[in-house]
Amino acid sequence: MTNYEKVGKLQVATELYNFVNEEVLPDLEVQRDQFWTNFDSLIHELAPENKALLEKRDELQKTISEWHQNNKGEIDFAKYKEFLQEIGYLEPVPEDFKVTTANVDNEVANQAGSQLVVPIDNARYALNAANARWGSLYDALYGSDVISNEAGAEAGVQYNPIRGQKVIDFAKNLLDQAAPLAEGSHAEVTAYKIAEGKLQVTLESGNTTPLQDESKFVGYNGSEDAPTAVLLVNNGLHIEIAIDKNNPIGKSDKAGVKDLVLEAALSTLMDCEDSIAAVDAEDKVGVYRNWLGLMKGDLESTFKRGSNTVTRKLNPDRTYTGGDGKELTLRGRSLMFVRNVGHLMTNNAILDENGNEVPEGILDGVLTSLIATHNFKENTEFKNSLHNSIYIVKPKMHSPAEAAFANKLFDRIEDLLGVERNTIKIGVMDEERRMSLNLKSAINEVKERIAFINTGFLDRTGDEIHTSMEAGPVIRKADMKTSEWLSSYESANVAVGIGAGLPGHAQIGKGMWAMPDLMAAMLEQKIAHPKAGASTAWVPSPTAAILHALHYHEVNVKDVQAGIDSSIDYRDGILDIPLAPKADWSAEEVQSELDNNAQGILGYVVRWIDQGVGCSTVPDINDVGLMEDRATLRISSQHIANWLRHGVCTKEQVKETLERMAKVVDQQNADDELYQSMAPNYDDSIAFQAASDLIFKGAEQPSGYTEPILHARRIEAKAKAKQKATVQN
Repeated sequence: MTNYEKVGKLQVATELYNFVNEEVLPDLEVQRDQFWTNFDSLIHELAPENKALLEKRDELQKTISEWHQNNKGEIDFAKYKEFLQEIGYLEPVPEDFKVTTANVDNEVANQAGSQLVVPIDNARYALNAANARWGSLYDALYGSDVISNEAGAEAGVQYNPIRGQKVIDFAKNLLDQAAPLAEGSHAEVTAYKIAEGKLQVTLESGNTTPLQDESKFVGYNGSEDAPTAVLLVNNGLHIEIAIDKNNPIGKSDKAGVKDLVLEAALSTLMDCEDSIAAVDAEDKVGVYRNWLGLMKGDLESTFKRGSNTVTRKLNPDRTYTGGDGKELTLRGRSLMFVRNVGHLMTNNAILDENGNEVPEGILDGVLTSLIATHNFKENTEFKNSLHNSIYIVKPKMHSPAEAAFANKLFDRIEDLLGVERNTIKIGVMDEERRMSLNLKSAINEVKERIAFINTGFLDRTGDEIHTSMEAGPVIRKADMKTSEWLSSYESANVAVGIGAGLPGHAQIGKGMWAMPDLMAAMLEQKIAHPKAGASTAWVPSPTAAILHALHYHEVNVKDVQAGIDSSIDYRDGILDIPLAPKADWSAEEVQSELDNNAQGILGYVVRWIDQGVGCSTVPDINDVGLMEDRATLRISSQHIANWLRHGVCTKEQVKETLERMAKVVDQQNADDELYQSMAPNYDDSIAFQAASDLIFKGAEQPSGYTEPILHARRIEAKAKAKQKATVQN
């Protein structure tokens, strides 16, 4: 049971109250009593507005559902569009404008590159992500399927020189592409030297050659005649040629090259939302404590690796000697965003005077911003923003009015903290249908603080299905990726962002690569993101960040963005509902779709509910590991709910599928000591019941979100576990 402290009109969970007073507020200029008094006022001012916005969502959804019920059959597009305009769902497009966001770090404003997303409740993962600004290309290649096992190049316990040579050949080709020599290839180099501030390269032939573009050499370490590192830059991203002739790898290289160290994850999104399972005050304090450690720079994680004990800390900056002989310092860590929760959920960490939970988005906004001000101190060793900016990503907003509310919230937080206006930058996630249609207006509401927009297939598809739930059965999930609405949505996001002047002020991003083990496929496919004009895109691991960085060496995103026509209106395409012309799938096709959806739902939910793991690699029905979070559940549960609603399948069929797939998931997790089987006692498994609720109650969930069910069931599971522990003791 949660204990509370009376603070003004609020009841603050004792654990949170003590954490803020004893760990966060000391050494800050904000006084304790003043902070709680102002926090109390802020909550009571803004919570009613938050509630009204959610009621508006429900009102619009009800009206749209009724319209579809009254217009069964083929949809008259003109009448449909006119209806959406009449109810205020499709808003007028504002006059052209340009964003004016100031004090934005270079990683956001100007530099294209990879972006990691990581659950902040896991300190080790958070540190790994923050440190993924730089990484070994040799390791990323050697340990992934980018290098094939063919011709004796299998990866085993012992180093395989055949595989190693493939890695080296790949790396030399990268150098030839990113920083070509005036003569010959990097594969022919026998020595790198510095002469008169320029890179001088000796080839096997005995000839010396400069780079084709000598400005791509920016620094080195070691001596001019025998550098231990040569620093190059291409499309704004750095490449370090690491040299050590005594190293086992360097010994076999003509120039003593032991590795290429790439600048990889320029930014990292520390996630308080979809990739974690934080359902109460206890969980929230754990989340905030890790964020505090990152902002103060003292977060550590110690763990066992084999027989060794390893401690993770934040990496320092990297120093080199520039070509001009002066010291050159480069950031050693990713620029950290923090993703708060959206407007929907509440949390028992703080209650109002009537015992009602307060909006969690307000709680996150205030506390993550308060914590971030620790990083503003002059003696901070691990500086996040060089401009003392705070980067908060707001997910799952539906409209310009909701963006305006977030802007107002950030205004109030800045006043509470005593920092300059627009210190807090906002990331607007374009992942709801109404937001996609009115994105230009939403950006206009936050044009002085916007630093990020992006697209995301999973949540966006979940909302696509839920919004038009009553219109008819939707197409199969895999077919969504080639649908008109999706391609229009992806194109519109970039075009609107460029039209609003985001380049130079903010990132334009794309979604996640969900298969962390399939890096060869990622390398082949994810280049589509920079080619589409996105300045960043999400990756699931430091290895993926390194490999995705290769795409930004190949594609100059600024050139791509300059060629995009931002005047095209894609909204008619976005409004193209992905309904099946005929729901005439075979019984085998229907069952295959149900099996795939149900297995994915169960595989994720069982860890979320029973173990509190919000993001993990979950094997799919074909045992391919997929990195999944709550967005995966939203699309899969809404898809089955839609087919149920329109008679494509039956409740009995779905129930049988869930029970059969539960056995598959149990088997896939057989080696997990913490795992709790769902079969055969399905009624006793809270996780199984949660998965069932997500489907059978899916049509009635607000916007099709999974959070209300997941949070309630996780709280139930935690209470059950505590009760069991009490009995055992």
